[in-house]
Amino acid sequence: MKKLMIAVIAAVASMQAVAADQAIVDIYNKTCVACHASGAVGAPKTGNAEEWAPRMEKGMDALVQSANAGLNAMPPKGMCFDCTDDQFKALIEYMATAQ
Repeated sequence: MKKLMIAVIAAVASMQAVAADQAIVDIYNKTCVACHASGAVGAPKTGNAEEWAPRMEKGMDALVQSANAGLNAMPPKGMCFDCTDDQFKALIEYMATAQ
């Protein structure tokens, strides 16, 4: 019985993680993809670790601040006006990681 409970808890946790990941992908597809998929106007391309590396070296707090304030051609909030800092962190991690 204990093993079954652990398996159920693990399955639920896994489903929650997948749902959270899908929510970030959905936000990305609505607000980030236009520039970050192609590298338009100098945006680092999604999944290109080399382009993201110098930005990641600045630290996550600085990147989130840039997302909120805007940077170069990126408008404030990167077109995700209701994104939280945690969502921006997840979006940055998603874009900076090879897909």
